[in-house]
Amino acid sequence: MNDSIYRTKMRSNLCSELSKDFINREVSVCGWVNKRRDHGKLIFIDLRDFSGIVQIVLDPKYNMGAYTEGKKVRNEYVIQAAGKVRKRSDETINPSIKTGDIEIIISDTRILSESKTPPFMLEHSERVDENTRLKYRYIDLRTEKMQKSLRLRSKINEVTREFFSLNGFVEIETPILAKSTPEGARDFLVPSRINPGKFYALPQSPQLFKQILMFSGFDRVYQIARCFRDEDLRADRQPEFTQIDLEMTFVEVGDVINIIEGLFENIFKKVINKKIETPFKRISWNESMENYGTDKPDTRYGLKINDITGIFSKSGLKIFNKVIDSGGFIKCIVVPEYNKLARKDLDGLVDIAKSAGAEGLVWIKVNDDGSMQSPIAKFLSDNEKKALINTLSLKENNIILLVAGDFKTSCGVLGDLRVHLAKKMGLTKKGDYEIVWVYDFPLFEWDEKEKRLSPVHHPFTSPDSKSIKILEKEPLKARSLAYDIIINGQEIGGGSIRINSASLQQRIFKLLNINKKTVKENFGFLIEALSYGAPPHGGIALGMDRLVMILSGLDTIRDVIAFPKTQSGAGLLTGSPSDVKKEQLDEVFIKTIAEEED
Repeated sequence: MNDSIYRTKMRSNLCSELSKDFINREVSVCGWVNKRRDHGKLIFIDLRDFSGIVQIVLDPKYNMGAYTEGKKVRNEYVIQAAGKVRKRSDETINPSIKTGDIEIIISDTRILSESKTPPFMLEHSERVDENTRLKYRYIDLRTEKMQKSLRLRSKINEVTREFFSLNGFVEIETPILAKSTPEGARDFLVPSRINPGKFYALPQSPQLFKQILMFSGFDRVYQIARCFRDEDLRADRQPEFTQIDLEMTFVEVGDVINIIEGLFENIFKKVINKKIETPFKRISWNESMENYGTDKPDTRYGLKINDITGIFSKSGLKIFNKVIDSGGFIKCIVVPEYNKLARKDLDGLVDIAKSAGAEGLVWIKVNDDGSMQSPIAKFLSDNEKKALINTLSLKENNIILLVAGDFKTSCGVLGDLRVHLAKKMGLTKKGDYEIVWVYDFPLFEWDEKEKRLSPVHHPFTSPDSKSIKILEKEPLKARSLAYDIIINGQEIGGGSIRINSASLQQRIFKLLNINKKTVKENFGFLIEALSYGAPPHGGIALGMDRLVMILSGLDTIRDVIAFPKTQSGAGLLTGSPSDVKKEQLDEVFIKTIAEEED
């Protein structure tokens, strides 16, 4: 009865496994001293392991040896305690912990390890500077938050593997030491000692390897893959991260989407006990940009973007005329109650708009009497006012936020404002999940800095059948067979149907201005493999770290990774990156700039 899978020779149960069912039973527990209270005649210790806390009592009348040993312990000491479970008196019941109605009267205590005074108390970890938490990660990982997030991550791994196994997938690992290929972000390079002057690259993703596995007849493969990108960091980005990566043969877009929806159903049900409805909403890229100003739409709330260019086709405002004449747009969002926005809030919105790329932001308030108040009110004709009211279904206390510019700027700026306002107005709720697919992406976008085409996803994404005919003539009108999955405005994964023709892949490389020599050096093995019979195939990569972050209700992926890097790429626990000895550099034929200067 009440046997624990965690039973060892040192303990009979975890702390939180104990309950009223154990009253009068002898038990043994191990853990860290969370708190110690010495009342003179009695010592009370809150003992903690990963499962929770139980109160143990050291009474000299019950056992003087255990009491004497208990006098020595301090916070974060590791101890073993054995004794009898008893019911707490009614006035000492602690409803804030699972074991709050029982305690253990101790007959034997043993200190297993002493602790210095910790740099911070676990219950105060949320107030501690993040760099301190990362430096003393072994302390931070003891907190309930970190224990929960990493155990949730482990459960997602377990459910993922179970689901893919039941659906015919084979788990195959791909190399960590690979070839440097120009796919987007910078590669991390690894020098080769036995091949002087040559380098491996850590993989940005297993993309090419999983495609080659499709050519090899494996039909369905997946892996929970480590990926590496040498790029600037932020709250949801790390130099090393984890993807749930899969690939399938003889599939179309809908087949991949169906598999992922089944996976998410299982993860939500088995990990956080939440039922989600399928199929998920599907939004075209163009619709997403026009309505939400982003290809990562948060659809939990309204504040949709409206195109009101037509209303101002004969505007008295020169700036509006200039934008429209140059082929631009005037777009807006309607905020339901402007009385929640003070003048300083409006000024703040103008600053946000400018920082996002707009020349400015125009606001129009609808007063109680239906009149309009705005810095541009005197330039608005009666017809324009009526058109705004009818087109936008305006009511009293509404406020309109307008941005004029090209398609990307006007949509993008209002998309940023939309997210800002949703947070300010409390339009979202933790525990609510809106999952959408965004599809029908452009195949290419124009890189203004490089003055060339750039792939919206990656260069192995297949164009749709209609776009193949216009690739060279109108490449920016070409659409791709790509799809992204979004949860609450966060991109969780992206995938596509891949190119399975060597000639088509060569055409794409040419459009991307990748010359034949570079193609041969970096992708020759892929082109060669494609020429030996490559089936239609497609897949997706899901960001494990972001998925865990969202399901944990946390704000940064650093809180769902055991040993993350800071935003400057530093590992504060170990002190990485660090200098290495000259002898190590000599072995791999590397000389530093500092060494050359010396």
